[in-house]
Amino acid sequence: MGQLVSVVEKASSTPGVLRFEANRTLTGMGHERYRSVLDAIGPKPAAELARRLFSTGKVCGVHVFANMITVDVEKGYDGVGLQGVIENLYQYWKPGMVPPAFEDLVVEESSDSASPAAIGGGGGALSEAAKRVPGHLLERGRMAREKWKATHGG
Repeated sequence: MGQLVSVVEKASSTPGVLRFEANRTLTGMGHERYRSVLDAIGPKPAAELARRLFSTGKVCGVHVFANMITVDVEKGYDGVGLQGVIENLYQYWKPGMVPPAFEDLVVEESSDSASPAAIGGGGGALSEAAKRVPGHLLERGRMAREKWKATHGG
């Protein structure tokens, strides 16, 4: 599941430098330069791609501009497999992974499901579905329900 990124390797006149062109932009109109994995901070697609490329152990630098990815390869290594890393950037489910069943994602509604104990605000036991929701979201939902009840006389 997810989307494969179509990637074409472009010729480079500099030895040890690989250029890839993707079918989608990763940075918008900005340049992103990563000299090590420590520079690849944050949730941006270019930073995630840089982290994945550095994790191969073959890369010493990554530059991303829009849909062009320039990779500096470590001495003694080749670029075999780097194109696959870029292609699988948005691939969420890989062979062998089992996606969750629909029954695991559906919350069963019952008469006490709107009570604070069932939601997590009243100190009672949490339902199996509520255990999967981050606590701050449970609290925000509880506060929103209280505000609605106060303004609508519920």
